[in-house]
Amino acid sequence: MTRRIKKRETTFSNSFTLVLSRPENPENIGLVARNMKNTGFASLRVVGMDSLDSRSYSVAVHAQEILENAQFFDTVAQAAADLNVVFASTSKRRKNFILLTMEEAVSRMLAFPPQVKIGLLFGCERTGLTSEELKSANFVFTIPQACCQPSYNLSSAVLTILFSLYFQQKPEKKRESEEMPLPRGEQEECIQRILEKIEAKGFIHKTNRVHMTERIHGLLGRLHINSKDRELLLALFSKGVEERKHFPDS
Repeated sequence: MTRRIKKRETTFSNSFTLVLSRPENPENIGLVARNMKNTGFASLRVVGMDSLDSRSYSVAVHAQEILENAQFFDTVAQAAADLNVVFASTSKRRKNFILLTMEEAVSRMLAFPPQVKIGLLFGCERTGLTSEELKSANFVFTIPQACCQPSYNLSSAVLTILFSLYFQQKPEKKRESEEMPLPRGEQEECIQRILEKIEAKGFIHKTNRVHMTERIHGLLGRLHINSKDRELLLALFSKGVEERKHFPDS
């Protein structure tokens, strides 16, 4: 007698959007769609392309509709603009961004209420995400591995995080509610206004601009700024600190 495997119902997949930045292998995009279908996710965005070719469709077994409904953007910032919180995957150590473990990232994702729009950002297979692209993320995480292999294949990395979310979901437990984070585009606008204010005070200058802007993006991104946060932060930084000597250059 053949036993029928009971499928797990997903309750949060509509909250998540996969964002692939500059993927180079068309087959990987199709495999990502297949992995999404297997774990109950549906929303796919692709950066740096305006269409998909037949090689993506050929490996997207029973997941062609995900590819058909994929959205295309010129930049990561545009792709993330309407998302509330963005988690970016990286295999590289990032000096100015605090890295979460995959377990920490999954725990944070599952703690958000269902109405929060969460982005999962993955970079190019060969080069990964640039520091500029990481500025569109609230959190940066790594996927553990057992050896010195430099990175996972893109579709394998995506499957690892999606399956972790799928497996660890607890539909019976109501997630704690909190005020909605602003869309990522509005969070970025707030951060840019803060950067302008502290640059005017002399804290940011040409010799430390890259270092400090990345650190400030990393710090404020982790706040996943909501409307009350924005009001408080802009008020605080409008007052500022008058003497540059209070701030380090790096």
